[in-house]
Amino acid sequence: MRDRLRAWTEYLETYALEVIFEQRRGTVATGLRTVLFAASRLFALVVKLRRLLYRTRLLRDYTLGVQVIAIGNLTVGGTGKTPVVEKFARELKDQGRNVAILSRGYRSKPIPLRRRLLNRLLFRTESNPPRVVSDGKSLLLDSETAGDEPYMLASNLKDVVVLVDKDRVKSGLYAIERFGCDTLLLDDGFQYWKLAGRRSDVVLIDRQQPFGNGHLLPRGTLREPPSHLSRAHVVFITKSDGQTAALRERIARYNPRAPIIECVHHPLYLEDVFTGERSELDRLKGRRVATISGIAQPESFEQSVVRLGAELVYTKRFADHHRFSQQELLNAINRCKKREVELIITTQKDAVRFPKLDRRDLPILFMRVEIQIVRGARDFQECVRRICFH
Repeated sequence: MRDRLRAWTEYLETYALEVIFEQRRGTVATGLRTVLFAASRLFALVVKLRRLLYRTRLLRDYTLGVQVIAIGNLTVGGTGKTPVVEKFARELKDQGRNVAILSRGYRSKPIPLRRRLLNRLLFRTESNPPRVVSDGKSLLLDSETAGDEPYMLASNLKDVVVLVDKDRVKSGLYAIERFGCDTLLLDDGFQYWKLAGRRSDVVLIDRQQPFGNGHLLPRGTLREPPSHLSRAHVVFITKSDGQTAALRERIARYNPRAPIIECVHHPLYLEDVFTGERSELDRLKGRRVATISGIAQPESFEQSVVRLGAELVYTKRFADHHRFSQQELLNAINRCKKREVELIITTQKDAVRFPKLDRRDLPILFMRVEIQIVRGARDFQECVRRICFH
């Protein structure tokens, strides 16, 4: 039942995106776009009202007495946020900060009520504490309970606390009191105005789709108007190709003060999803390769595989955050074998959602990537220095 509900939800999500980006034609799709446009006008009013309520303190925000760095974006999904969060966490940790990443755990599985009650009765813990994905020493939850992005961050950052809770004030207090953290990274936190204080806002702009289709939700993918970039302290252009003069000029019109940093997702190595064995990237050269992914914008990932010298003969795309079944992977493997595929490549974000397989007819590897700053490295170091010594 749950799998059927998830499949139906993903179908509706995919259909909605096709309508929003005008890939669906016809009377029904046109009518839906009209309705969505009207709803986006209402959404714009809600965004302005909510911001006003926080500015006038009719909605309360909280100061926890530590550094807060909110890393987020104006659009929904696909900007490459997780590697940027990892980059900040590593740099701050190297500078001696005790860092916690606070995530809301999008599409994570709820902890059963029975377990919460047992925690309260037997261990005298609160009935619903934040989920500790990592305590800075050990990985404590699986990807389904933690959410794929928090799990991935905890896997890559062995010495950083990672907590999941929709209430980032609660998880921030938990990080401070339980783990002694002095720096909080809000994953996807640009719109989380409830946690204020000593806060720096870092906004990511995807070079390929900087402002979606220009419309606010639900007619488009914008969470806020582009003019709200004025709140940013730092702007990252992700997936940069160096041809960003027009985009930089537009960003500067909204916010002439914030430094603009450009970065790319730099592949590091390949790793077997099931055995953990690592391979050099040149393993892809001249090989017949397939890709499997469930991310917001798979085109960048697929292009990176081709740039590394692979012959891409088959691609299979699923909805963003899709949790794969064994049968789906086996079906994909069978199709790959018919096309004489030698390697199947996926992303690390997808790999954490793969089930164990009864058979492995083909190697399945994920591509490990990190952020590489190609312009504005000095601005990034200054941003880190300011956070550390503020």
